[in-house]
Amino acid sequence: MILRIFGHDFHYECENLCRVWFPNEKINIVYDNSGNDAKEVVTRCISIEGGNRLEVFVSLDGKEKSLEAVVTAPESELRDKSELKTAQLIFEAMSELTGYTPPWGVLTGVRPSKLMLRLIADMGEEAAMNYFLGSLLVSPEKAKLANTVAKAEEEIVNLSDKNSFSLYVSIPFCPTRCSYCSFVSHSIANSNAKKMLPEYLEKLGEEIALTGAVASELGLKLESVYFGGGTPGVLEAPQMDRLLSQIENNFDLSTVREYTVEAGRPDTITPEKLRVLKLHNVGRISINPQTFNQRTLELIGRNHSVEQSLKAYMLAKTYGFKSINMDLIAGLPEETFEDFAASVDTAVALSPENITVHTLALKRSSELNASGAGVANGNTAKRMLEYASQVLTGRGYAPYYMYRQSKCVGNLENVGWCLDGHECLYNVFMMEECHSVLAVGAGAVTKLREPNGTNIERIFNYKYPYEYISGFDKITERKNGIKSFYLSY
Repeated sequence: MILRIFGHDFHYECENLCRVWFPNEKINIVYDNSGNDAKEVVTRCISIEGGNRLEVFVSLDGKEKSLEAVVTAPESELRDKSELKTAQLIFEAMSELTGYTPPWGVLTGVRPSKLMLRLIADMGEEAAMNYFLGSLLVSPEKAKLANTVAKAEEEIVNLSDKNSFSLYVSIPFCPTRCSYCSFVSHSIANSNAKKMLPEYLEKLGEEIALTGAVASELGLKLESVYFGGGTPGVLEAPQMDRLLSQIENNFDLSTVREYTVEAGRPDTITPEKLRVLKLHNVGRISINPQTFNQRTLELIGRNHSVEQSLKAYMLAKTYGFKSINMDLIAGLPEETFEDFAASVDTAVALSPENITVHTLALKRSSELNASGAGVANGNTAKRMLEYASQVLTGRGYAPYYMYRQSKCVGNLENVGWCLDGHECLYNVFMMEECHSVLAVGAGAVTKLREPNGTNIERIFNYKYPYEYISGFDKITERKNGIKSFYLSY
């Protein structure tokens, strides 16, 4: 696709909006009439007295649409209003020519609920809703969702104070690599990865000790602990026991509100591992089937059965975990609306405390993206999410957490649903950046938040486990940045 820009600098917003309809196409931005493509979006801004005249021309495989508008505004507001109006014109033309009207309108940001919360604070709830509906062209259903989630997230954010922090522990290993995955994660089936794991855990233990000492010295208060990956469930029970003991020995857990371990793949869950988690007071775990359709599991490279998902969940229930989360993905390859609806019905019948409904994101580094496999279109994915919302609401689940990813099918969203009192605090703490997240392990990113302000700084660990191991001295040096950050305020 070619995106032509004349007379303005709105290229970033225009490109993001074009990607809503064509998430996997390369978008070439040009500032003249060079090149040609069957898909072309031409945007033009012409200065006139007191404002701008905006023109948008869209051509998609022989179908064409031209629109224009005049924007008048004070000089201080003219650019932003012209950018928004250009986005609205692209939205109208693209929706008509493709037959798909994205329910999030021209909104391309990752955290619509955060925007809603800020607008409510600035202009009040009614005006904020009107802005979502009238200016951002968000559907009434999605505007209501953003408002509901914003209020739920605000309650969780208010639990945090200036000395609060959360701890993230990265286990970037999996049984096999799913076709949609873009995370830094190694399949433990690979002999090199399996051989690397013990040394990785040794270094991880050292980083845990170092990070715990820094947190203690600074007088920080631990609110939540979250083990993610990858699949932490690939650890054997003794490895998990040792790692959880290292957390206990190096951090004050007396203030922890929530302790989560993403057990992850059902085929990694055993009675021995569940006993270890309970022994160390882990209250929340994830068992993630992604789908209850056996054919889909095989297509996406998850080497477990539907039966294993059901058995793993029932086994975990016998151990009395406070909250169990299950993930589903809308839009997986070759899944019909009926397939996804059946997965929702199965998950709801099990009654886990949390159900997270993701929309498939076709990430550049994923095998699924490279293969060009057929996935759901925007209209089908939209129906899937509508069905999930209807069923979950009817069974007493409420949305409390939401984010969006680039290249999501239909520019749709990921939503955490829970039964009353079972919100995942870490997800909100991390997404809303209301306090620091100290992160350990390969690929982990420490996010430091200014204690009495909003400034955020990041400290990056090496991305891959082999780099993390070989460059561990640099990791320890970078951790000194935590003290430097806090002592500067």
